[in-house]
Amino acid sequence: MKKESETPQPLSIKRNMLWNSMGSLFNMVCQWLITVLVVRFSSGYDSAGVYSLAMSVYGMFSQVAQYRTYTYQISDVHGENSVGEYLSFRALTGGAAVVLTMGYAALTCRPNALLAIFLYAVFKLAGLMIDVLHASDQQCHRMDYIGKSLIMQGIVSLGLFALVFGTSGNLELALLLMAVGVGAVGILYDYPHARALTMIHPGITWAKARHLLVRCAPVVVAGIACSAAPSIPRQYLSATMGDSALGIYASVAAPVAVIQMGASYVYNPLLGYLSESYDKGDRHGFLRLMTLTFGGIVAVGVVCSIGLEFLGGPLLSFVYGADIVKYLYLLQPLVFCAIITGVTWFVNDLLIALRNFRCTFIGSMVALGVSLAAMVPAQDLLGMNGVTAANVLSCLASSAFMMVCLSWQVRDRFKSAGSVGAADGTNEGEKGR
Repeated sequence: MKKESETPQPLSIKRNMLWNSMGSLFNMVCQWLITVLVVRFSSGYDSAGVYSLAMSVYGMFSQVAQYRTYTYQISDVHGENSVGEYLSFRALTGGAAVVLTMGYAALTCRPNALLAIFLYAVFKLAGLMIDVLHASDQQCHRMDYIGKSLIMQGIVSLGLFALVFGTSGNLELALLLMAVGVGAVGILYDYPHARALTMIHPGITWAKARHLLVRCAPVVVAGIACSAAPSIPRQYLSATMGDSALGIYASVAAPVAVIQMGASYVYNPLLGYLSESYDKGDRHGFLRLMTLTFGGIVAVGVVCSIGLEFLGGPLLSFVYGADIVKYLYLLQPLVFCAIITGVTWFVNDLLIALRNFRCTFIGSMVALGVSLAAMVPAQDLLGMNGVTAANVLSCLASSAFMMVCLSWQVRDRFKSAGSVGAADGTNEGEKGR
């Protein structure tokens, strides 16, 4: 057993948020650069098409691989499962996702793309296994380990892709070595650092695995619904106005994705703290963190909105050509949509952290239902902006429902905690210390 002095000490909320944001942003840029290099290093677009296909096919089953247990794990304040059990469970769900991916690919994709799809799935699974260790780091408030790991993963994957694909043009070999490289980061860096924080004994009983499979199934379906809500209106746009219209819309929307990523960088580090405050009945601490989170998401949105207002046109023109400028009217509605989407995903994840799976599930179904109902009239009325309008309406309806559920749950929890505190002769401030 480790002595207390040997265990790394927790970092402050500010430092944890900074390290998580830096690492996540750096890794995201590296993954985007890979999609650029696969085009630049090719004589045609075949490799880029295969890489895009691999991303799309695996993306359909990524929710199965994740099983949304990251949020479940970081909010496991009572040690329901060990890190080793979460690691073993992720191996099961990740393996199932690879099997589903390859089964679907075998039925729908060209045979020459199957190996690339498989290797891409393995590459993503390596990162998801490391995520379990990152959740443990976050529980112990050492997100500097997460940030450094993500930076290393980004450097390794981008560097190996550029070196191997740039010299050989072999996409499959590049994907294989990327998977090996990311796995090496997990083994050589993440595992030792996680072991310094907590004991890790891989293995899980079938009873516990079955419990997690059943317990988290509603939020997995909810995650799929939340992902489908913005995707289906895009597919409808493509079907009715053509691939060119979708290409224009997606091109303008690409830089706006930074806002949604930024929102997740704000709230993700705080979910563990929110769970702890809720569990302790610390009303003041919980509300302070909620205010900080919503303020951070809005701040990210406002800064990005101002930046895109002045730089969006030149940026899009530089990347896609001058013709894209005539579609800048799509940009600011997309910015507003991204902010609302960030809030929706935050409330969704917070309800998971507080184990309110029913409201998470219903809220996600509300988002999907409103999106399906709104996409046709919205597009008829607003054209390409109808996709954005349908997404905004679905997020507003979903987040409103989930916020009502959250407020009821939090009110009942702190009322109960206050009653216990009064019975014990202690006040809320003393209980939070």
